Amino acid sequence: MIKPRKPSPTEEDFLFAIDPEPASESLTAYGGIPLLVRAFRSLGVPQSVEQQVRVKERQRGYDEATMVESLVVLNAVGGECLEDLERLREDEGLGEMLGHGIPSPEAARKFLYQFHSEEKIEEAKQPLGLGAKAYIPEENGPLAGLGQANRELVGELGRRCASEKIATVDQDATIIESGKQEAKMTYEGERGYQPMLACWAEMNVILADEFRDGNVGANQEGLRVAKRALAALPETVEKYYYRGDAACYEQELMDWLQDEKREGGPQGFIGFAISARMSRELRAAVEEVKEGEWQACRQKDAEVIREWAEVAYVPSAGYEQKGKQPLRYVGLRLRKRQGELFADGSAVKHFAVVTNLWKWEGEKLLEWHRQKAGTIEAVHDVLKNDLGAGVMPCGRFGANAAWLRVAVLTFNLLTALKRLALPPELLAARPKRLRFLIFQTAGRLVHHARQVLLRLKVARERLGEWIEALRLMPLRS
Repeated sequence: MIKPRKPSPTEEDFLFAIDPEPASESLTAYGGIPLLVRAFRSLGVPQSVEQQVRVKERQRGYDEATMVESLVVLNAVGGECLEDLERLREDEGLGEMLGHGIPSPEAARKFLYQFHSEEKIEEAKQPLGLGAKAYIPEENGPLAGLGQANRELVGELGRRCASEKIATVDQDATIIESGKQEAKMTYEGERGYQPMLACWAEMNVILADEFRDGNVGANQEGLRVAKRALAALPETVEKYYYRGDAACYEQELMDWLQDEKREGGPQGFIGFAISARMSRELRAAVEEVKEGEWQACRQKDAEVIREWAEVAYVPSAGYEQKGKQPLRYVGLRLRKRQGELFADGSAVKHFAVVTNLWKWEGEKLLEWHRQKAGTIEAVHDVLKNDLGAGVMPCGRFGANAAWLRVAVLTFNLLTALKRLALPPELLAARPKRLRFLIFQTAGRLVHHARQVLLRLKVARERLGEWIEALRLMPLRS
């Protein structure tokens, strides 16, 4: 006899009804967010913002540090736009945990407007020649102050992780698409912005960011960002390195990196490797390398044969100046296996890297330079897809620059939280992973004997880890 099929629970209606009355208890869906907020406060960000970012003219409303903290929380829990603040305002327990309410979208928008300066934009346009349209406005006081707050955060984190003595700075630009009417056309053919960022690869923190219009080339004024990045490194760093793509292949930047008595940066040697732009002369020099001089890379690829060789090349543009050490060019040759062609119909592709690291084997140098893709490009991905930097809040340039900088601040705080307080297995966790495991945890605030207790729906073992994390991030006295 065939037994009747037992219905799947997925075929049944719910065993409950939704009460039309809101819960009277103080509940929160973000019971783990105090860990991030403790990192924010432990690293002295409120004090930095109070000192560096001054936009309020009246005592009413939220102060600057409260605004920044609220926007950091918005980024951390997955908010993409200012309107998402309304969702956080509905969470009564969140405001009680933080000790302050969440600002309205309109209040936050007005706060961001304070970072915009039409005067700075007009000043940047003045020196432009006939037909020129690309410019980078100087930052106004509040925006520069927010950048200084981030540098002070990086400095404090560096002091707490003083064992990290090596700093490799990776620099690159990224495109943020935007439908805003004020956004300018990028080289890829869509409207948007093209900010430049630099990160500390070993620590996975962002050292500097510069917001730019979409029509500003990545090779424009990269030295300024490099200076800011290297100046942001803590004094505990002893060895300096720099990696960049072809946009960083420009004389002023490379001269500055070579100068061991450089102005506006750390003194001494900075080892660098930069993708060289394949000019006609450089391409000819690479193609003139004798067949027997190409060495197969040990890193095997199933589809592409990778080979490297030293390239005898001295640029005619004056990169090699009198009194300076000569630069080294290492060529890379790619060929398809089985005689196949690349998508563009070519049988061979040539690239080159310029460097002042003469003692490194060519393959080691190329592989080290290639690792840049796993650092700065990963940073861009997280900022735009895991945090809120992928959606600009308005058409005002300075407000969008501040929005990006808050996302940068959030990125660095998440890194600090992982390095200072969370279990080692979470060191590589992306923000969405931290939301799933920590931030989005149900909690209830209980008022008892003149105390407020946060009761979390979490396993006792994990709760112990969170309590220990708070202990590891004490508030600054």
